[in-house]
Amino acid sequence: MDKILEGLVSSSHPLPLKRVIVRKVVESAEHWLDEAQCEAMFDLTTRLILEGQDPFQRQVGHQVLEAYARYHRPEFESFFNKTFVLGLLQQGYHSLDRKDVAILDYIHNGLKLIMSCPSVLDLFSLLQVEVLRMVCERPEPQLCARLSDLLTDFVQCIPKGKLSITFCQQLVRTIGHFQCVSTQEKELREYVSQVTKVSNLLQNIWKAEPSTLLPSLQEVFASISSTDASFEPSVALASLVQHIPLQMITVLIRSLTTDPNVKDASMTQALCRMIDWLSWPLAQHVDTWVIALLKGLAAVQKFTILIDVTLLKIELVFNRLWFPLVRPGALTVLSHMLLSFQHSPEAFHLIVPHVVNLVHSFKSDGLPSSTTFLVQLTELIHCMMYHYSGFPDLYEPILEAIKDFPKPSEEKIKLILSQSAWTSQSNSLASCLSRLSGKSETGKTGLINLGNTCYMNSVIQALFMATDFRRQVLSLNLNGCNSLMKKLQHLFAFLAHTQREAYAPRIFFEASRPPWFTPRSQQDCSEYLRFLLDRLHEEEKILKVQSSHKLSESLGCSETSLQEVANKAAVLTETPCTSDSEKTLIEKMFGGKLQTHICCLNCRSTSQKVEAFTDLSLAFCPSSSMENLSFQEPASSPSTQDGGLMQASVPGPSKEPGVCNPSTAAFACYSAVNERMVDSPDEFRCSEDTSVPNDSNKMLVNKDVPQKAGGETTSSVTDLLNYFLAPEILTGDNQYYCENCASLQNAEKTMQITEEPEYLILTLLRFSYDQKYHVRRKILDNVSLPLVLELPVKRTTSFSSLSESWSLDVDFTDISENLAKKLKPSGTEEACSPKLVPYLLSSVVVHSGVSSESGHYYSYARNITGTESSYQMCHQPETLTLASSQSHLLGRDSPSAVIEQDLENKEMSKEWFLFNDSRVTFTSFQSVQKITSRFPKDTAYVLLYKKQNSANGLSGNNSTTGLWVNGDPPLQKELMDAITKDNKLYLQVAALSSEAPKLLLHPG
Repeated sequence: MDKILEGLVSSSHPLPLKRVIVRKVVESAEHWLDEAQCEAMFDLTTRLILEGQDPFQRQVGHQVLEAYARYHRPEFESFFNKTFVLGLLQQGYHSLDRKDVAILDYIHNGLKLIMSCPSVLDLFSLLQVEVLRMVCERPEPQLCARLSDLLTDFVQCIPKGKLSITFCQQLVRTIGHFQCVSTQEKELREYVSQVTKVSNLLQNIWKAEPSTLLPSLQEVFASISSTDASFEPSVALASLVQHIPLQMITVLIRSLTTDPNVKDASMTQALCRMIDWLSWPLAQHVDTWVIALLKGLAAVQKFTILIDVTLLKIELVFNRLWFPLVRPGALTVLSHMLLSFQHSPEAFHLIVPHVVNLVHSFKSDGLPSSTTFLVQLTELIHCMMYHYSGFPDLYEPILEAIKDFPKPSEEKIKLILSQSAWTSQSNSLASCLSRLSGKSETGKTGLINLGNTCYMNSVIQALFMATDFRRQVLSLNLNGCNSLMKKLQHLFAFLAHTQREAYAPRIFFEASRPPWFTPRSQQDCSEYLRFLLDRLHEEEKILKVQSSHKLSESLGCSETSLQEVANKAAVLTETPCTSDSEKTLIEKMFGGKLQTHICCLNCRSTSQKVEAFTDLSLAFCPSSSMENLSFQEPASSPSTQDGGLMQASVPGPSKEPGVCNPSTAAFACYSAVNERMVDSPDEFRCSEDTSVPNDSNKMLVNKDVPQKAGGETTSSVTDLLNYFLAPEILTGDNQYYCENCASLQNAEKTMQITEEPEYLILTLLRFSYDQKYHVRRKILDNVSLPLVLELPVKRTTSFSSLSESWSLDVDFTDISENLAKKLKPSGTEEACSPKLVPYLLSSVVVHSGVSSESGHYYSYARNITGTESSYQMCHQPETLTLASSQSHLLGRDSPSAVIEQDLENKEMSKEWFLFNDSRVTFTSFQSVQKITSRFPKDTAYVLLYKKQNSANGLSGNNSTTGLWVNGDPPLQKELMDAITKDNKLYLQVAALSSEAPKLLLHPG
């Protein structure tokens, strides 16, 4: 019969005829055959199955073999024995290689045919050994899938005991070697099907023998963490993730992230390859495991790994959003990676160029699933643009593309960001967090005290919180410049963007410390502030002259020496700037003008001088509590040197047609090249040593002091400003030398602000000299701080233009409250009335202690821009006539009193910050107001008020378009690189510090 069958299948007869004859052969299997005939038939059918030339021959072989094996089972059992099967597995069949899938299929069918025979047990034992050997040889996906089919049907062939663990581990390694070189959909689908069969086999084994699961997962990690450059584990390993019980996440991640034997390089590789798994279709929970590992690494401060992996893989994750099957998992991982990467915009900016195309593509397909996806994506994008504001060129196309989708509220954005940062992880691994702390909940950065440098720290934080000034500093292009302004820009940039809780301003401190300040000793913050602003102003003046000099050289002009450049700068410094383009940044932000006018009460001749100022020093009104403090220092430290940007203070002795104001001078006193004093007329010269002068009694002022009813001594900033601007009668030892009379005469001196600054700096002169005991004392009087301050500004062309019309009908003995009005020309009262310019309190520097040489400084501050409308909504402009010293120029009955109360109620809930060196906390305006009443030695010392403009050009930015959500301008690349580098260093140090406890637990 075998000869007939062999001749038939190789004949040229028609196929239908062949099928009829084959059917006859199959039916003949029921007849008796001797053992030799059966063996011959089994040999022929085996050859047809394994070596058939066409599908028909292989089909005939299967049909006939199954029929004869069924009716002649003992003979087939004898034929299909261990020796025969072992030969097939180890040597193949004739020309057929042992790794051919046809051999496994043949064995699989053979097992089915002898399943009920006793000899099958021997085959099971044989196959338990052989399948392990086969897996160790790393079979191809197709062969491994056929082997999985066999083992799924015949679980008796799976190795048992310890060998089962080895088999699972080797099978994992085999999956790690799978590769699919084809890009055709059919082949890809077949490859995925093959991998699925193998992973399902592993799942069945894990369920049947749970002891095999953990070793298998360890093998998975060993494969994906391999640093062998010659081996890249297959993404097919992702097919195993869906079979790992989710309840094992905590145990496994803790084990991996805290294992001292797992090196950072291996962990980095493992995380990168897990992220690659996002591209594997149909795999579930990959995103869950990736995020769990990311959080686990953050919990143990492995920031270096997180930084490297995020920058390397963020674009790949974003690109997975294009594919519907893996989009949900990819978006989840992308969101976590971006929201946790908060120390630098680098990761976000890697995907920014791809956002617009993705959004347009999904908007155009109109599918509901696409719309839902875009809503989630745009919320993520808004969060990132809020956190990394200041890149309009990058964000404008994105904002246009997503304008039709809802924008999350600022509160929601802040909540999302606060919950996602690496340094704010809250998970089951929180106990592993290192002692290194990140930024406080305020999001603000403190300044480390370098040794009695709180005077600098408090001033820097106040300037940093002066929003418009900070933005202007950050927007300057200072590349290639090593000026003090460059260092301030560097410091501001770090305060805004560092991940550190507190920053150490060592470089800026060394560059900005006045030369007479003794290192590591307490100093006066007001003196430091004036010196700092003077230096910044003077440097910019010199740089402007140098830049114009270089321009002239390029045009062929003659060379100018450095000394000539300095001389030109000095001239420019002494000459008040008339146009904004000529002003330095310090002038634009803090510069104002003060006009001093003296009228001889004998001959009516007048003298006047307009001086620039950056701060006003306000003396306390004389009172019974201050009778023994006869001298009010113009500055609060014995080592004060007046800078070029002058400080307006209590007027001093006068002998010439001008008025001597020891703390008042023209702009610029200190040069970046050479510390020097600008020569000026004696009557306006600043002494380099402003310690208590011998003729200090001439500094006494004869002003009528406003008294409060009931003996109340608590005064306000408004009172001190009134006192500063009130007319003063120069008489007695303080008489004025009139050139016209050629003798000392009684005179009236008035001071008026003719140009207001953007930021008004007020220094309360709390440090006084006691002549009787020759000691310096601090005035601890409580001063109320108005939230709204109205500054009287009298914008007149010149007092001299009005001098000819002044009335001569003056009673020289009349120095009553009507004197100022009698000195006014008729019909000019309204014309000369000051305009009230509104200011809002921006920051307060507090001195804690009883002496200028000791104590501590800290500051309260809030963000205020020049466009806040809360004041303007209520304020109705009014004009007030200059009154006598007993009248309130800034009286409490003014509209600001009502407005201030309204604003105070609103500000209670708004964010004020308390900056105390490294520590930054939230506070309220109520705390600012009550600081002295609660802590008597803690008194407001330096105040910053921000002018409220209806249209402030200096503060203009693109915030209204949403491009700069935070309002700050983009940083120069050099600055951003420095910050990114330092943030990485900080995170690396945090990671190293987290290793210390492990080294103690696992020595050697």
